[in-house]
Amino acid sequence: MSKLVLDLYPFFKVYEDGHVDRLLGSTIVPPSLDDPETHVQSKDVVYCPQSNLSSRLYLPKSTPPNQKLPLLVYFHGGGFCIETAFSPTYHNYLNKLVSEANIAVVSVDYRRAPEHPLPAAYDDSWTALKWVASHSNGDGPEEWLNLHANLDHVFLAGDSAGANIAHFIGMRFGKEKLGGINVFGIVLIHPYFGGKEAIGDEGKILEMKSKFDALWLFTYPGVSGLDDPVINPGFDSNLSKLGCRKLLVIVAEKDMLKFRGWDYYEKVKESGWDGCVEIMEAKEEEHVFHLIKPSCDNAVEMMKKMVDFLNQAN
Repeated sequence: MSKLVLDLYPFFKVYEDGHVDRLLGSTIVPPSLDDPETHVQSKDVVYCPQSNLSSRLYLPKSTPPNQKLPLLVYFHGGGFCIETAFSPTYHNYLNKLVSEANIAVVSVDYRRAPEHPLPAAYDDSWTALKWVASHSNGDGPEEWLNLHANLDHVFLAGDSAGANIAHFIGMRFGKEKLGGINVFGIVLIHPYFGGKEAIGDEGKILEMKSKFDALWLFTYPGVSGLDDPVINPGFDSNLSKLGCRKLLVIVAEKDMLKFRGWDYYEKVKESGWDGCVEIMEAKEEEHVFHLIKPSCDNAVEMMKKMVDFLNQAN
């Protein structure tokens, strides 16, 4: 049997021969044209034929013809290695969010490490945003977006590694100004950021920090290190160019990544970025608790905060 080289139980294990044993996040569910609980419709659409990559689109079933809705482009979490846009976890959560917020969603599926090391996920996510922007004149390849997506009111969001991706895409958008689309706001849920030096209480949990550090170096073998701006935005001299007007950072009290979330919040404020940033901390909660127990009081409060954020008019 091949030698175990990286043990990130209960998520996945990697062996010397390159085999990945994904212990979570492999289950998928089909889309539905009428979810029985939320009455949200969904379907899967290819956004990158070259790599056969799809996104799952969501739309309230009651949307009148030609009504434009805010559009959320969502990036799933999973340490860049597990989960997909088609998992029951994300499908159920986004159905609920679409129903509560009355928005359209493009949930992006991207190539995962280690078979496709970073920056593959970043490249795929940018390709997905360009695909969204191709609908700006109402003649793109997907009718739902042509008819119902308000591309002047686009949001990016993600959880954990997906929040890292959302930040990356927000930075690239701020520097390149992709035409045909306006990124109004970004939501980062329990963002997966890191750094060489321990901050906050990370010094008390160095064994856990070392696992997150090892995961980052494993998923992005060509990266400059633990203080690369992609994983440690505080080292990004261009942080003030983040390409949105509003930013919401969400952290959880018992999540070791909360120190990075708070640090990111402070660094953005200090960067000279001229937008509005706010932060929300859920007390007594763990990492991505809202996906594990979406009906708990803190998850309901978090959902309300996101709904309010996604429905901002200005």
